[in-house]
Amino acid sequence: MNNLTIALDVMGGDKGPLITIPSAIMAVNQLPSLQLILCGDKNVIEQLLRTHQALEHPQLSIEHTTQIVTMCEKPSSAMRGKKDSSMRKAIDLVNEGTAQACVSAGNTGALFATAHFVLKTLPGIERPALLSALPTRLPNAHVFMLDLGANVFCDANVLYQFAIMGSVLAQEVDGIARPKVALLNMGEEEIKGSDHIKLAASQLQQNPDINYIGFIEGNDIFNNKADVIVCDGFVGNVALKTCEGVASLVYEKVKEVLEKNIFARILGRILAPTLKKLFKSMNPDQYNGASLVGLRGIVVKSHGNANSKAFFTAIMEAVKEVERQVPKKIKDKLEHGLKQRQ
Repeated sequence: MNNLTIALDVMGGDKGPLITIPSAIMAVNQLPSLQLILCGDKNVIEQLLRTHQALEHPQLSIEHTTQIVTMCEKPSSAMRGKKDSSMRKAIDLVNEGTAQACVSAGNTGALFATAHFVLKTLPGIERPALLSALPTRLPNAHVFMLDLGANVFCDANVLYQFAIMGSVLAQEVDGIARPKVALLNMGEEEIKGSDHIKLAASQLQQNPDINYIGFIEGNDIFNNKADVIVCDGFVGNVALKTCEGVASLVYEKVKEVLEKNIFARILGRILAPTLKKLFKSMNPDQYNGASLVGLRGIVVKSHGNANSKAFFTAIMEAVKEVERQVPKKIKDKLEHGLKQRQ
């Protein structure tokens, strides 16, 4: 891997530098060619680096900022009034070419608005989308889904663009030669769904570069039917939060059953290693790192409540996208797809 530089919004997230600094140290210790620019309060950063005996680490540098974007701040307020925030500095460094990507666990709306304003979208892309990997039934496998909340409504053209972006990411990050792309709909039949979803399906069917397999229903999101699932942000966010809620419910119900009586507790101890392995495979931490695709630079969004291991995973996602030159590949594929429709 050639030398690469990533800017981190150190102050973002529920616990800020208490999580992001250990993750940064973990990343540079694992990747000797990685340079990380730590954006945030210099005094806080230096104190934590000193605690972790990494103050003089040659792969870490600091960009001092005086402002922090809070998790409850309005996107417009953050974008206009927090120009010296750690989030804005990390994005500015990408825009200037000093960094090749940025990673933030901060306010999602503020990150999306600021990144869109500063970096702009790729030619031919109307709107960027929030994309993430979700677990599936197969071990060590996942499915990419977009949009997960950045755009409440999307017309047919935007959904078509999302499909291309998702397909490219699956190709470049997962190495899938012909990713299976599906549209999330209320049924698999061609007659079902809104007019804009039907039109998007028609457009995708006419593009031989996209391996479009048709509509997919919500109960098949995790069944390995598709490598990429496309929907608007309203549907995607509701589906994602519903799945997270069901997973939490199942976990609590299993715990409740295994604590009912002495026999259940004994069975629980016997099953503990297997259940631990099962829930670990479904843990969102290992899939942490949602990408804002469609921008002229790489921006990766970590969970706000991510632990150090999860934020490290988000940094590694940014590394992959830099190595595979994802924005350029999306631009090239989209240009080719648009020509096919002319």
